Amino acid sequence: MTIFDTLKAMIERDGRAVLVTITAVRGSSPREAGTRMAVRADGAFSGTIGGGALEWQALAEAQALLSGGSSRMRTLDKALGPDLGQCCGGRVKLMLERLERDDLSWLAGLVEPPAAGGRVVIGMPQPHGTYLRCWADAAEAALLPEGESERLLPDGRLVESLGPQNPAVYLFGAGHVGRALILALAPLPLDLVWCDPRPEAFPSHVPQRVILRREAEPERILASAPDDARILIMTHSHALDLAIASAALAAARFAYIGVIGSGTKRARFVSQMRQAGLTQAAIDSMVCPVGIPGIEGKEPAVIAASVVAQILLVESKRAALAPAQPRKAPVPHRSVGEKPLRNV
Repeated sequence: MTIFDTLKAMIERDGRAVLVTITAVRGSSPREAGTRMAVRADGAFSGTIGGGALEWQALAEAQALLSGGSSRMRTLDKALGPDLGQCCGGRVKLMLERLERDDLSWLAGLVEPPAAGGRVVIGMPQPHGTYLRCWADAAEAALLPEGESERLLPDGRLVESLGPQNPAVYLFGAGHVGRALILALAPLPLDLVWCDPRPEAFPSHVPQRVILRREAEPERILASAPDDARILIMTHSHALDLAIASAALAAARFAYIGVIGSGTKRARFVSQMRQAGLTQAAIDSMVCPVGIPGIEGKEPAVIAASVVAQILLVESKRAALAPAQPRKAPVPHRSVGEKPLRNV
């Protein structure tokens, strides 16, 4: 779910909302240029531009915009130290836009990115001072230099980057650990797909952003998963775990494949995967047991915290490597001796 989904829902509910965007950063800042936050009419908000005094002032300005008036846009230019008393030594520019029901049509056009890719939009100035956005074609996207989040063109159009899509996480299994894990993952910038073929396996209340898949054939779900998805496997059946893990490893296109289990389970899976013809390189990319070293507890919430920390470490390493060496291969596993064998 993107910020535009959230904005659309807010406007459908209340008739108006404010989009706060960091348009430029110089020096140190809590968040980067292109970060967005949506503010609802009752003061509730989604997303964050970094918290602290900057966010507090942005929320106050958003409420002032929501109170009415002819102007539907304002900008802020703040030195974080002198103006706001924050320790960060940078300077941040913000753009705040009040969006109303007449913006719903173009918001609907930004809910899903084009299939051919391109995370850049063109803004067309409107009489009320905001920008009518639509997806840019390849030539328009090239108008935004690498590393910049927005550029105002001489004809008044604003070219702006929406940033990369959220990483996709496919979680197989809706047992105790799966339920704890989905709650731990839900607040993070991840696209979550939760899979379990059993009737009534999912709880009655699920975080809004989570997509539920109940198909009996997990291989079909994996086939629909995007390249570089993160795969987490913790179903009610070891045989099903093995089938899903084997299919994911054979695909050789996922960024992370983690299986809950013990050292005994890993050894058994490795033996069966070899017999099935999987290469040693593919088998070695399986993370089992899942989670980071040093966290001993077996409680579902503890395992979930450990797994979430591992996923975030994977993301940090991928981000650090991305400029020079984009990675497509799964993350290598740790040997049994490096981590407590505490998932079952």
